[in-house]
Amino acid sequence: MTGFTTRPEIRGTFGVVTSTHWIASAVGMAVLERGGNAFDAAVATGFVLQVVEPHLNGPAGDLPVIYKTASEAPLVLCAQGVAPALATPERMTAEGIDGLIPGSGLLATVVPGAWDGWLLLLRDHGTMELADVLAPAIGYARDGHPMLAAVHHAIGGLKRFFEAEWPSSAAVWTPGGALPEADRLFRNPDLAATWTRLAASRGDTREDRIDAARDAWRGGFVADAICDYLADAKVMDATGERHSALLSRSDLAAWQAGIEAPVTVDYHGWTVHKTGPWGQGPVLLQALQILKAFDLSAMDPFGEEFTHTVIEAIKLAWADREAYYGDPDFADIPMDVLLSEDYGRARAALVGHGASTETRPGRIAGFEDWADAAIARASRHVDVAEDPATGEPTMAHLTDTRGDTVHLDIIDGWGNVVSATPSGGWLQSNPVVPGLGFALNSRAQMFWLDAGLASTLRPGARPRTTLTPSIATRGDDVLSFGTPGGDQQDQWQLIWFLRFVHHGLDLQQGIDAPLFHSQHFQGSFYPRIAHPGRVMIEETIGAAIIHALRTRGHDVVVAPAHTVGRLTVARRHADGMLQAAATPRLMQAYAIGR
Repeated sequence: MTGFTTRPEIRGTFGVVTSTHWIASAVGMAVLERGGNAFDAAVATGFVLQVVEPHLNGPAGDLPVIYKTASEAPLVLCAQGVAPALATPERMTAEGIDGLIPGSGLLATVVPGAWDGWLLLLRDHGTMELADVLAPAIGYARDGHPMLAAVHHAIGGLKRFFEAEWPSSAAVWTPGGALPEADRLFRNPDLAATWTRLAASRGDTREDRIDAARDAWRGGFVADAICDYLADAKVMDATGERHSALLSRSDLAAWQAGIEAPVTVDYHGWTVHKTGPWGQGPVLLQALQILKAFDLSAMDPFGEEFTHTVIEAIKLAWADREAYYGDPDFADIPMDVLLSEDYGRARAALVGHGASTETRPGRIAGFEDWADAAIARASRHVDVAEDPATGEPTMAHLTDTRGDTVHLDIIDGWGNVVSATPSGGWLQSNPVVPGLGFALNSRAQMFWLDAGLASTLRPGARPRTTLTPSIATRGDDVLSFGTPGGDQQDQWQLIWFLRFVHHGLDLQQGIDAPLFHSQHFQGSFYPRIAHPGRVMIEETIGAAIIHALRTRGHDVVVAPAHTVGRLTVARRHADGMLQAAATPRLMQAYAIGR
C-alpha cells in the first residue's frame, strides 16, 4: 500500500505549485515562469480559484495564509474579517434568532477579508503589478472557464431558490434562466468588470497602486455597491425567514488584514506553525502533544491501533477547541496551557482501549465555566437534522451540494513558501451583490450567542474559523500543506503528517493513502451537530480494520475509496530540491513543478 501512488512525485528546483484546481495551479506556475515569486503566484492562483470554484470561495470570503520568506521565519497573514459593530447577541435575539446564527443570509455576514489579505501579501512580498496577477482571473471570468460538475450540481440544487428569493444570484448563476452545463464554458462578466476596475487603480508606485485598490474596495465603488444593496435588502436565510444585514459602511472602512506570529509546537524534529485560536489551527498542535505519549512509529500506519489512537487524540483536542478557542483580542485564551507538553501528557492518559462517546474538554483552572458550557452545548446539538443547502461545504457528508473550500501551496526557487486556505463568500452563502458578480460571506455562523464564552459574538471579533494552512520546518527543510474540509481540515493534515514523520510515506504516498476523520465533536457550521463516537473512514483501510474499530466501540461510517480528504503538499528540501503533490480525490487538484 505504501508504494502505490496515483500520480508521480513532482520534483524540481525552479518552483512548484499545487492547488485544488488544475487551472489555478497552471496559472500559478505560469506566474513563476514569467519571473514572479511565490507570493505573486499565490495571489494569481487565489483569484483564479474564486472563479473556477465559486461554490467553495469568493472575493468577499476570508483568507488565512502562513508564509515564509527565503530568509525569515514563518508568519501568519490574517484576512479573517470581523463581526460588524451592530452584531451582538442581544441584536440577534431582537432579530428572532434563538441559539444559532443562520448558516446563510445577511445576518451571518462579517466584513469581507480575502481581497485585502491577498493585496497585502502582494504589496509587501510580491514583485508584480496587481493588474498582472489579476489578468488570468479576469480572463477566465470574462471569456469563460469549463464549469466543474460540482458547481453545476450546486447551482442546480439552488436554481429555484435563487429565482424565488435571490434574483441577483439567479441572474449570475443561471443566465437567461438556464442551468449552466458541466464542462461547458461559463462566464461571470460582472466579476470581470469589478476586477478590471480595481486593477486600474492609480498611484505613483506599485505599492501605491495596490493600496489604492484596497481603498477602492473598502471605501470606494465596491463599498458603495455593497452598502447601496444592503440599505434595503432583506433576504431569506437558513432560518426560513428574511433578515437584513448588520454590516455597515464604517465596518468596511475600518478593517484591514494583518500580520501576526504563528503558534508552534516541536514534534520529532519538526516545528509545526499554525494560526492562533481565532482559527482551529492549534488543535493539530494539541493533538501532536497528546500523541507524543505513544510510540506511533511502532504502529502500522494503516492499522487498528494507530487509527484508534489518533481518533481518540482528535476527540480530546477538538473538545478543547470547542471550549477554549476564540479571538485572543477579545478573550484570554489559555494557549500556553493547551499547548504545553505537561497538558498533552495528561490528556493522553484519557486515551483508553475503547472509543469514547463523551465530550471531554480539559479543566483548566479559572476556565471551568468554558469547559462546562462546551459539554452542555454538545449535548443540545446531537443528531439534529441537517439542511444540505446551507452552512460550510464539507466532504464529510459526501454530497455535491456541499463540496469543499480551497487550498494552495507554492514554493519558488528562492525558497519563498506560501500555504493558504481561502474560503467563504461562496455562491450558496448570500445573494450576489448586484453589479459586482460576487456574494457576501456567512462566517458569523461560527460565533455562539451564549454570553461570556471564548467564541461569543462580539463586535469587532474574528469568528473562530476552521481554515487552517500549515508550514513545518526542520532546519532548511520546509513543508507547506493543507486541505479544504471544514472541521476535517486539521484531522486529514494530522494523519498525513504523522505517516510522513513516523513511517516515511512520501508526499503523494501519504495523500493517496486511506484517510479517516472523527465526527464526534460539535460541528463548526450551522446547525452545529455532533455525532458522538462516529468516525468516517475510506473502505480501502480494509474490512478487518473497520471491524476492529467497531469492536472497540467506534460508530464507523464507511466511505467509498478516494472520497475523504483533499490534501495538497509542497516541500523544499535542505539541498534546494522542491517537491509537490496533490490529491486525486474529486479529480480536480493538481501539482505542477520543474
